[in-house]
Amino acid sequence: MLPGLGSIKQGRTRLGITQRKLASLAGVSPSMINQIESGRCSPSYQTARRIFEELARLEGGSSPHTAGEFCSRGMVKMGPSDTLESALKRMRDLSISQIPVFDGDDPVGLVSEDGVIRHLSGPGPGLKGARLAQMMDPVPPIVDGSTPAGVLVPLILHSKCILVSEKSRVVGIITASDTLRMV
Repeated sequence: MLPGLGSIKQGRTRLGITQRKLASLAGVSPSMINQIESGRCSPSYQTARRIFEELARLEGGSSPHTAGEFCSRGMVKMGPSDTLESALKRMRDLSISQIPVFDGDDPVGLVSEDGVIRHLSGPGPGLKGARLAQMMDPVPPIVDGSTPAGVLVPLILHSKCILVSEKSRVVGIITASDTLRMV
């Protein structure tokens, strides 16, 4: 999901670029940027995504912060043989929407509320005793802790979370709510 369209003007002014410059980078007209920022136009998803990706790219080049600074290091993990029931209980107890699944030190998948809902709507085994190995989504993107913070925004738009590694070992997780701390 993309951020609200109102954040386009905020991001553009924070970066100190003109509507014309943003329009040129995103491949749209300056009048479209003006109309979007004033609320007179609702762009297509693809256009909005290009605009947000350009803002993120520009911010990534100017941000002194890194993924390692924004990640939550007290990451909750589960194993592929754990039950879905136990994962859902942990998510409820900790008020989180996803948990990475690890086999030892290696990430092997992700269990999330969205993924569980997708499984509920399709055919398959009952959920009560299902193992995470049967229900998990693919491994989320993994970035190095030194990755510029601005690069994270486009990634988080396309995945539920981002894992952060240092010296080839996963040390933390970044969720959409963590990216809000970058603002």
